[in-house]
Amino acid sequence: MSHDLLSKLDIRYPIIQAPMAGVSTPALAAAVSEAGGLGSIALGTSTVQAARAAIAAVREKTGRPFNANLFTHAPAQADPAREAAWLAWLRPHFEQFGAEPPAALSEIYRSFLADEAMLELLLETRPAVVSFHFGLPPQDWIDALKAAGAVLFTTATSLDEALRIEAAGIDVIVAQGIEAGGHRGIFDPSAPDPALPTFELLEQLRDKLALPLVAAGGIMDGKQIRTAFYHGASAVQMGSAFIACPESSAPPHHRALIAQGSALQTELTAVISGRPARGIVNRLFLKVGADGHPPLPDYPIAYDAAKALHAAASGKGSQDYSVNWGGTNFAQARAMPAVELMATLAAEMDEEA
Repeated sequence: MSHDLLSKLDIRYPIIQAPMAGVSTPALAAAVSEAGGLGSIALGTSTVQAARAAIAAVREKTGRPFNANLFTHAPAQADPAREAAWLAWLRPHFEQFGAEPPAALSEIYRSFLADEAMLELLLETRPAVVSFHFGLPPQDWIDALKAAGAVLFTTATSLDEALRIEAAGIDVIVAQGIEAGGHRGIFDPSAPDPALPTFELLEQLRDKLALPLVAAGGIMDGKQIRTAFYHGASAVQMGSAFIACPESSAPPHHRALIAQGSALQTELTAVISGRPARGIVNRLFLKVGADGHPPLPDYPIAYDAAKALHAAASGKGSQDYSVNWGGTNFAQARAMPAVELMATLAAEMDEEA
């Protein structure tokens, strides 16, 4: 089963580097693709101009296939009263650093659903793989991308989402378990989250869908890759495993936290961005996310506030409000170049065969 997907993607190893907005880079994507996997770039937070530059930067370094990832969340709805209440809640945290919260918050990046120019860029530049996180784009956009030759991926966190993905004509489902770092790909963040572990989710999907499944969440080494195959995956998507690579743009503090290892914990919270996401616990989780906080602004408007708070704190030498996304097994990340990590993972898979 995995070999069918390998042929479809024109890759040697069933390993996909997760897009990881804010951490992945064209250099990382190119290195993974050159090493026989599928590298990914995150365009969900990019303007069309930045996306064009990122695609060109990957192609300067490799002629191999790569994945361009987009965010397909419902466009944010401004609510000045709700946003003012959220800024009032954050005010004491800003004041610790002699700073004032912003006067207002903004939608810091657009959903792909509201960015037809980004669609036109994808149709023009034709990355081999285009992936969607947080839901599905319009059917005519899906059809246009497929007609342009793109292999399409979409994240699912439940059987219901996976069935909708299959019905839309998407090619591959990324089955995201609760262990995964970064944002949950859940379509409707206001709905109950089944919160299924990766391998349990795979078991739910494997006999009910015809599409290839890519396992995402908690997978850090070759043994875990083989376990994912046992549960029905054709490939794996690994994010936290690549954060410590020198090609990533993870800042020194994030790398230092990974080096601290199992002394730290991860949790899911929506208070950072407005949507549930898993990261390494700090004051954003414990204090900003404390019981009694007011309703959150829409995603990504809430993220504007978190970024301003981190800027105020870091300007005074504090990383207490930094955002360090990571999965439950983040401490197993290995600090080595991506090509070495890919070779190591391939060897570990062979050992477990």
